[in-house]
Amino acid sequence: MLRVLHSVSNMDRAGIETMLMNYYRHIDKTKIQFDFLCNKLKPGAYDEEIKALGGKIYHSPGLNPLNFFKYDKFMKNLFDKNPDIKIMHSHNGELAYQSLRSAYRYGIKTRICHAHNTRMELNLKKILKLLYKTQLKKVANNYWGCGIDSIKFYFGQDIIDSKNYFVLHNAIDVDKFVYNEKIRNDVRKKYNLENKFVIGNIGRFMEQKNHKFILELFKIILEKEPNSCLVLIGDGKLLDKMKLKAKKLGISKAVLFLGNINNANEMYQAMDVFLLPSLFEGLPVVGIEAQAAGLKCFMSDTITKEVKITDNVKYFNLKKDTKDTWATEILKTKKYVRKDMSNEIKNAGYSIIDEAKKLEKIYLNELIL
Repeated sequence: MLRVLHSVSNMDRAGIETMLMNYYRHIDKTKIQFDFLCNKLKPGAYDEEIKALGGKIYHSPGLNPLNFFKYDKFMKNLFDKNPDIKIMHSHNGELAYQSLRSAYRYGIKTRICHAHNTRMELNLKKILKLLYKTQLKKVANNYWGCGIDSIKFYFGQDIIDSKNYFVLHNAIDVDKFVYNEKIRNDVRKKYNLENKFVIGNIGRFMEQKNHKFILELFKIILEKEPNSCLVLIGDGKLLDKMKLKAKKLGISKAVLFLGNINNANEMYQAMDVFLLPSLFEGLPVVGIEAQAAGLKCFMSDTITKEVKITDNVKYFNLKKDTKDTWATEILKTKKYVRKDMSNEIKNAGYSIIDEAKKLEKIYLNELIL
């Protein structure tokens, strides 16, 4: 049995974590098992499912420079006690350096650094991140990403030119997202969305996802179309602040904050438009899911063009295009008739059924080597 250790923040419902669970559910678990190194103590929404599938969850001391040596000692102990862990697969952006450094020091031969973004989230760890980013290629020996733009940002043009990289698609279970009118009607009835023009967004409440812009844009849409409703799915540190923002804008009654839910695939059916004005992204899995559900998608042009795999995606510039321009274009879609987009999604390489088989072969090939 090959065990792959994935380093993440924690296994809550978010883009990276959802992508990993999609693959985990579909790999052959008689050959490969996923374990998760969570760098936050907060329990994750996927924890119980992971345990049921045979995975293990480890909690590190955290990716904090004050814990650097404590973290390294923890990792040595983890690898010593679990010799069946053969692959370190890190998803922590620049901070992946810590898990990969330990894996390098303690004999893990396959060390994958997986790029998920095209920009760095700058916070109090800015200087540390800038330093770690320069060291990633010294401790990793496999350079992966959700798309070419992410790989180039983290590893440089030389990796692209040498073709020494691998793109792992943020694949989904396509059939779960295919437009279903019955599900749409049931969900809309449940949330009192019948006869509403529903705009949706799914994302963690953090600066990157630009919820402030979403709320300000929706206020304009609501003024133009009073029968509109905004559905926001996700959790995060800015959630309460955004609830207060909606109240100050006077739009609270038309905004649903649903938190983390386990039926996001059904919520796409209830929507009419999907909105993604993020400040930056790698290749957002929600963008693939929304297209699979046949939704018209309006995104900021800071998001990689690699996510546009159907004609349902339209990009706007956050600086040059006014919110009124966004609103006008969004409202033009009111009479749009949803279509089955599953073939387009599968043909673009985003079917988890096919992609999980490819991942199995790559992991097992690393074990043989």
